[in-house]
Amino acid sequence: MKVKDDKTVLHALSYQAPKIRLLRSLTIDGGSAMQVLDFAGIPEPMFDMPIFCANFFTIPSLSIIVLDLNPMYDTRTQQDYKEKYYLKLLPLGQKYAELLPWGDKITSESLSFFSPIVIWTKFATSQTKHDVLFSAFRDYFKAWLELVDQALPETNSLQILHNKEAQHRYLTWRAEKDPGHPLLKKLVGEDLARDLVRNFLFEGADSLGTKTFLDYFPEYRREDGSVNQKRSVIGKSYETRPWNSNGEFIGEMS
Repeated sequence: MKVKDDKTVLHALSYQAPKIRLLRSLTIDGGSAMQVLDFAGIPEPMFDMPIFCANFFTIPSLSIIVLDLNPMYDTRTQQDYKEKYYLKLLPLGQKYAELLPWGDKITSESLSFFSPIVIWTKFATSQTKHDVLFSAFRDYFKAWLELVDQALPETNSLQILHNKEAQHRYLTWRAEKDPGHPLLKKLVGEDLARDLVRNFLFEGADSLGTKTFLDYFPEYRREDGSVNQKRSVIGKSYETRPWNSNGEFIGEMS
């Protein structure tokens, strides 16, 4: 997909597989000026396993990274869910948390969608750091694929509905708060950018459920009924990692 400047190219790929509702990637190739990867694996609703998430943004001076197995349910409050999926992965998360340190301030609004093993980092762009990042990507993706392989389908229809709503809530949040939307808008225009976000990157935001962003997150409602677009409406910013090495949340709950 060529864009307005005739220099940058977008590549979009998506697949479906047993247990995986959507496996997709979007790359933005701006040559030496900019490279972006947005990669996700989203399970079928009869599984409650995490969503694989890799968001990499690189320019010559800086790389901004999020790598995680995003939880379907808030691990800060859902202890059983945290133990089911993350207990065995804590050493992996600790290894890369040391190699790719916490990336300074992040607002608390997104923390319910992050896991105890999340890698949120910023670093001066270098081949050495990119080699570490690629190793982390492979190890995290392998860990996620192992969860997929081991996952057994839920048979309780009510729990499947809960999973579906949890996934819809996640996709609704990501589609509304996607930090890459301004860049896409600049490259391909508002209409196509919105279509890419809602019908490709976070496909399901308009089809898995009928609730709106404000239904799930009423604290973002402005007096005129619109969505408050500020990056942080509630909570605080975290300059250091708000989980300890045991995966326990040590920050303040919003």
